[in-house]
Amino acid sequence: MSHAFNWSLRQWQLFCLALAFFSRIPVPASTPYSPELLNQSSRYLSLVGLLLGTVQALLLLATAQLLPFSIAVLLSLVAGLVLTGAFHEDGLADTADGLGGGLSLERKLEIMKDSRVGTYGLVALFSVFLIKWQSLQALDSQAVWALVLVAGLSRATAVSLTFVLPYQQLDAVSKSKPIATSLQKRALVWIWLFVLPLLSLLPVSLALSLLVTLILCFALLFVYYRSQLQGYTGDLLGAAQQVTELSCYLVWLVWWRQQG
Repeated sequence: MSHAFNWSLRQWQLFCLALAFFSRIPVPASTPYSPELLNQSSRYLSLVGLLLGTVQALLLLATAQLLPFSIAVLLSLVAGLVLTGAFHEDGLADTADGLGGGLSLERKLEIMKDSRVGTYGLVALFSVFLIKWQSLQALDSQAVWALVLVAGLSRATAVSLTFVLPYQQLDAVSKSKPIATSLQKRALVWIWLFVLPLLSLLPVSLALSLLVTLILCFALLFVYYRSQLQGYTGDLLGAAQQVTELSCYLVWLVWWRQQG
Protein backbone atom coordinates (compact mmCIF):
# COMPACT_ATOMS: atom_id res chain seq x y z
CA MET A 1 0.00 0.00 0.00
CA SER A 2 2.80 2.39 0.92
CA HIS A 3 4.65 1.59 -2.31
CA ALA A 4 1.55 2.28 -4.43
CA PHE A 5 0.94 5.55 -2.60
CA ASN A 6 4.54 6.69 -3.06
CA TRP A 7 4.42 5.80 -6.75
CA SER A 8 1.14 7.69 -7.23
CA LEU A 9 2.50 10.69 -5.35
CA ARG A 10 5.63 10.75 -7.48
CA GLN A 11 3.60 10.62 -10.70
CA TRP A 12 1.39 13.44 -9.46
CA GLN A 13 4.46 15.52 -8.70
CA LEU A 14 5.90 14.80 -12.14
CA PHE A 15 2.63 15.83 -13.77
CA CYS A 16 2.56 19.06 -11.74
CA LEU A 17 6.14 19.76 -12.74
CA ALA A 18 5.30 19.26 -16.42
CA LEU A 19 2.25 21.50 -16.01
CA ALA A 20 4.36 24.21 -14.38
CA PHE A 21 7.04 24.10 -17.07
CA PHE A 22 4.81 23.89 -20.14
CA SER A 23 2.00 26.18 -18.99
CA ARG A 24 1.16 29.08 -16.70
CA ILE A 25 -1.31 27.04 -14.66
CA PRO A 26 -0.42 27.24 -10.94
CA VAL A 27 0.76 24.07 -9.21
CA PRO A 28 1.38 23.34 -5.51
CA ALA A 29 4.40 25.22 -4.18
CA SER A 30 5.55 21.99 -2.55
CA THR A 31 6.16 20.36 -5.95
CA PRO A 32 9.82 19.23 -5.92
CA TYR A 33 12.16 20.28 -8.71
CA SER A 34 15.42 19.05 -10.15
CA PRO A 35 16.72 18.69 -13.71
CA GLU A 36 16.31 14.93 -13.37
CA LEU A 37 12.68 15.23 -12.25
CA LEU A 38 11.97 17.70 -15.05
CA ASN A 39 13.41 15.18 -17.47
CA GLN A 40 11.07 12.52 -16.14
CA SER A 41 8.08 14.86 -16.21
CA SER A 42 8.26 15.08 -20.01
CA ARG A 43 6.27 11.83 -20.11
CA TYR A 44 3.22 13.91 -19.20
CA LEU A 45 3.60 16.53 -21.94
CA SER A 46 0.84 15.05 -24.09
CA LEU A 47 -1.47 14.87 -21.06
CA VAL A 48 -0.72 18.51 -20.31
CA GLY A 49 -1.66 19.23 -23.92
CA LEU A 50 -4.99 17.44 -23.52
CA LEU A 51 -5.71 19.47 -20.39
CA LEU A 52 -4.90 22.77 -22.11
CA GLY A 53 -6.96 21.78 -25.13
CA THR A 54 -9.89 20.88 -22.88
CA VAL A 55 -9.80 24.31 -21.24
CA GLN A 56 -9.79 25.94 -24.66
CA ALA A 57 -12.64 23.73 -25.84
CA LEU A 58 -14.77 24.53 -22.79
CA LEU A 59 -14.16 28.23 -23.32
CA LEU A 60 -15.18 27.85 -26.95
CA LEU A 61 -18.40 26.09 -25.97
CA ALA A 62 -19.25 28.77 -23.41
CA THR A 63 -18.43 31.84 -25.50
CA ALA A 64 -20.11 30.43 -28.62
CA GLN A 65 -23.42 30.71 -26.76
CA LEU A 66 -22.96 34.47 -26.43
CA LEU A 67 -20.79 35.58 -29.33
CA PRO A 68 -20.37 34.83 -33.04
CA PHE A 69 -18.54 31.55 -33.54
CA SER A 70 -15.56 33.22 -35.22
CA ILE A 71 -15.03 35.42 -32.16
CA ALA A 72 -15.42 32.43 -29.83
CA VAL A 73 -12.74 30.54 -31.76
CA LEU A 74 -10.46 33.56 -31.62
CA LEU A 75 -10.91 33.83 -27.85
CA SER A 76 -10.12 30.14 -27.41
CA LEU A 77 -6.88 30.56 -29.35
CA VAL A 78 -5.94 33.61 -27.31
CA ALA A 79 -6.68 31.61 -24.18
CA GLY A 80 -4.21 29.01 -25.40
CA LEU A 81 -1.55 31.71 -25.67
CA VAL A 82 -2.31 32.88 -22.14
CA LEU A 83 -2.31 29.35 -20.71
CA THR A 84 1.11 28.52 -22.16
CA GLY A 85 2.68 31.96 -22.12
CA ALA A 86 3.04 31.54 -25.91
CA PHE A 87 5.69 28.93 -25.10
CA HIS A 88 5.46 27.04 -28.40
CA GLU A 89 4.78 30.14 -30.47
CA ASP A 90 8.00 31.64 -29.16
CA GLY A 91 9.82 28.57 -30.43
CA LEU A 92 8.13 28.91 -33.82
CA ALA A 93 9.22 32.55 -34.15
CA ASP A 94 12.80 31.86 -33.07
CA THR A 95 13.03 28.86 -35.41
CA ALA A 96 11.73 30.86 -38.37
CA ASP A 97 14.23 33.64 -37.68
CA GLY A 98 17.14 31.30 -37.06
CA LEU A 99 16.65 28.91 -39.96
CA GLY A 100 15.49 31.68 -42.27
CA GLY A 101 18.25 34.18 -41.51
CA GLY A 102 21.25 32.07 -40.52
CA LEU A 103 23.71 30.48 -42.91
CA SER A 104 26.01 28.58 -40.57
CA LEU A 105 25.07 26.29 -37.70
CA GLU A 106 26.53 28.70 -35.16
CA ARG A 107 24.73 31.68 -36.66
CA LYS A 108 21.38 29.87 -36.68
CA LEU A 109 21.75 28.98 -33.02
CA GLU A 110 22.85 32.51 -32.20
CA ILE A 111 19.79 34.04 -33.90
CA MET A 112 17.44 31.63 -32.15
CA LYS A 113 18.96 32.55 -28.82
CA ASP A 114 18.21 36.25 -29.46
CA SER A 115 14.98 37.29 -27.69
CA ARG A 116 14.08 39.76 -30.45
CA VAL A 117 11.63 38.68 -33.15
CA GLY A 118 12.54 39.31 -36.78
CA THR A 119 10.61 39.40 -40.03
CA TYR A 120 10.64 35.63 -40.55
CA GLY A 121 9.33 35.10 -37.04
CA LEU A 122 6.55 37.66 -37.37
CA VAL A 123 5.40 36.23 -40.70
CA ALA A 124 5.43 32.68 -39.30
CA LEU A 125 3.46 33.67 -36.19
CA PHE A 126 0.86 35.65 -38.10
CA SER A 127 0.44 33.02 -40.82
CA VAL A 128 0.10 30.04 -38.48
CA PHE A 129 -2.26 31.83 -36.11
CA LEU A 130 -4.48 33.07 -38.94
CA ILE A 131 -4.71 29.67 -40.62
CA LYS A 132 -5.48 27.96 -37.30
CA TRP A 133 -8.22 30.51 -36.59
CA GLN A 134 -9.84 30.06 -40.01
CA SER A 135 -9.49 26.26 -39.91
CA LEU A 136 -11.15 25.93 -36.51
CA GLN A 137 -13.88 28.32 -37.54
CA ALA A 138 -14.57 26.24 -40.66
CA LEU A 139 -14.59 23.03 -38.59
CA ASP A 140 -17.71 24.30 -36.82
CA SER A 141 -18.89 21.72 -34.26
CA GLN A 142 -15.77 19.60 -34.87
CA ALA A 143 -13.57 22.42 -33.54
CA VAL A 144 -14.23 21.44 -29.92
CA TRP A 145 -12.89 17.92 -30.38
CA ALA A 146 -10.06 19.14 -32.60
CA LEU A 147 -8.85 21.56 -29.93
CA VAL A 148 -8.61 18.80 -27.33
CA LEU A 149 -7.14 15.97 -29.34
CA VAL A 150 -4.72 17.91 -31.53
CA ALA A 151 -3.29 19.69 -28.49
CA GLY A 152 -2.16 16.31 -27.18
CA LEU A 153 -1.13 14.73 -30.47
CA SER A 154 0.99 17.68 -31.59
CA ARG A 155 2.93 17.78 -28.33
CA ALA A 156 3.51 14.03 -28.40
CA THR A 157 4.90 14.32 -31.93
CA ALA A 158 7.17 17.23 -31.04
CA VAL A 159 8.72 15.64 -27.95
CA SER A 160 9.20 12.35 -29.83
CA LEU A 161 11.84 14.10 -31.93
CA THR A 162 14.10 14.17 -28.88
CA PHE A 163 14.42 10.39 -29.09
CA VAL A 164 15.89 10.40 -32.60
CA LEU A 165 17.90 13.64 -32.72
CA PRO A 166 20.78 14.93 -30.60
CA TYR A 167 20.44 18.14 -28.63
CA GLN A 168 22.15 21.24 -30.00
CA GLN A 169 23.01 24.40 -28.10
CA LEU A 170 25.16 27.48 -28.60
CA ASP A 171 26.54 27.44 -25.05
CA ALA A 172 25.76 26.11 -21.60
CA VAL A 173 22.91 28.58 -21.06
CA SER A 174 19.61 27.46 -22.54
CA LYS A 175 16.02 27.66 -21.48
CA SER A 176 15.37 24.14 -22.77
CA LYS A 177 18.44 22.37 -21.42
CA PRO A 178 16.72 20.77 -18.39
CA ILE A 179 14.28 18.83 -20.59
CA ALA A 180 16.69 17.90 -23.32
CA THR A 181 19.37 15.85 -21.66
CA SER A 182 18.42 12.20 -21.30
CA LEU A 183 14.81 11.21 -21.86
CA GLN A 184 14.30 7.54 -21.11
CA LYS A 185 12.92 5.28 -23.83
CA ARG A 186 9.97 4.16 -21.71
CA ALA A 187 8.88 7.79 -21.46
CA LEU A 188 7.94 7.55 -25.14
CA VAL A 189 5.37 4.89 -24.27
CA TRP A 190 3.85 7.15 -21.62
CA ILE A 191 3.74 10.11 -23.98
CA TRP A 192 1.70 8.30 -26.60
CA LEU A 193 -0.36 6.23 -24.17
CA PHE A 194 -2.36 9.31 -23.21
CA VAL A 195 -3.32 10.28 -26.76
CA LEU A 196 -3.31 7.36 -29.19
CA PRO A 197 -6.28 5.54 -27.59
CA LEU A 198 -8.36 8.69 -28.09
CA LEU A 199 -8.11 8.23 -31.86
CA SER A 200 -10.41 5.22 -31.47
CA LEU A 201 -13.21 7.65 -30.56
CA LEU A 202 -13.04 9.20 -34.05
CA PRO A 203 -14.34 7.80 -37.32
CA VAL A 204 -11.80 5.33 -38.73
CA SER A 205 -11.07 7.41 -41.84
CA LEU A 206 -10.36 10.53 -39.77
CA ALA A 207 -8.26 8.64 -37.23
CA LEU A 208 -6.14 7.11 -39.99
CA SER A 209 -5.77 10.48 -41.71
CA LEU A 210 -4.53 12.10 -38.52
CA LEU A 211 -2.18 9.21 -37.81
CA VAL A 212 -0.65 9.49 -41.27
CA THR A 213 -0.35 13.25 -40.76
CA LEU A 214 1.55 12.74 -37.50
CA ILE A 215 3.93 10.26 -39.12
CA LEU A 216 4.57 12.58 -42.06
CA CYS A 217 5.13 15.60 -39.81
CA PHE A 218 7.53 13.61 -37.65
CA ALA A 219 9.48 12.29 -40.64
CA LEU A 220 9.69 15.63 -42.46
CA LEU A 221 10.66 17.55 -39.34
CA PHE A 222 13.28 14.94 -38.52
CA VAL A 223 14.87 15.24 -41.97
CA TYR A 224 14.65 19.04 -42.00
CA TYR A 225 16.05 19.55 -38.50
CA ARG A 226 18.87 17.12 -39.13
CA SER A 227 19.81 18.90 -42.35
CA GLN A 228 19.62 22.36 -40.74
CA LEU A 229 21.08 21.83 -37.27
CA GLN A 230 22.06 18.15 -37.14
CA GLY A 231 19.80 18.00 -34.09
CA TYR A 232 17.14 19.89 -32.18
CA THR A 233 16.72 22.74 -29.73
CA GLY A 234 13.83 23.74 -27.49
CA ASP A 235 12.81 26.30 -30.10
CA LEU A 236 12.68 23.66 -32.81
CA LEU A 237 10.44 21.50 -30.62
CA GLY A 238 8.08 24.46 -30.17
CA ALA A 239 8.00 24.97 -33.93
CA ALA A 240 7.37 21.25 -34.42
CA GLN A 241 4.36 21.42 -32.13
CA GLN A 242 2.93 24.38 -34.02
CA VAL A 243 3.51 22.85 -37.46
CA THR A 244 1.99 19.53 -36.40
CA GLU A 245 -0.99 21.25 -34.79
CA LEU A 246 -1.69 23.29 -37.90
CA SER A 247 -1.28 20.25 -40.17
CA CYS A 248 -3.76 18.23 -38.11
CA TYR A 249 -6.33 21.03 -38.21
CA LEU A 250 -6.04 21.25 -41.99
CA VAL A 251 -6.34 17.50 -42.49
CA TRP A 252 -9.31 17.39 -40.12
CA LEU A 253 -10.90 20.21 -42.11
CA VAL A 254 -10.38 18.39 -45.42
CA TRP A 255 -12.03 15.29 -43.93
CA TRP A 256 -14.90 17.37 -42.51
CA ARG A 257 -15.61 19.07 -45.84
CA GLN A 258 -15.68 15.73 -47.61
CA GLN A 259 -18.35 14.52 -45.19
CA GLY A 260 -20.58 17.36 -46.33
